Amino acid sequence: MKVREVAEKLGLTVISGAAGLDNEINEGYSSDLLSDVMGSAGSGDIWITLQTHKNVMAIASLKDLAAVILVKGFAPDPDMAEQSDEESIPVLGTSEDTFTINGRLYNLLKQ
Repeated sequence: MKVREVAEKLGLTVISGAAGLDNEINEGYSSDLLSDVMGSAGSGDIWITLQTHKNVMAIASLKDLAAVILVKGFAPDPDMAEQSDEESIPVLGTSEDTFTINGRLYNLLKQ
């Protein structure tokens, strides 16, 4: 499933990195520990986090992630949004908490 489809079906806001909306999603990964994501997330995963700094994009690029979802209404720092645009890795936003968006994403990807 493409990032664009997930964003539409889950009502996510596209904050930055819109050029990557056609990135293909393989799975989801949820963690707020950068080292955990670096060690365990897979290529094509969509990462759910509340972290908003540019190191998120460094990890997303390194791991070739499809997109990042920020929870609880968090917004990316300006340098994170800028790097998202440069890397074409979308940053999406939701007001939902991590538990809720994890469940909704899981159900959508497993259909």
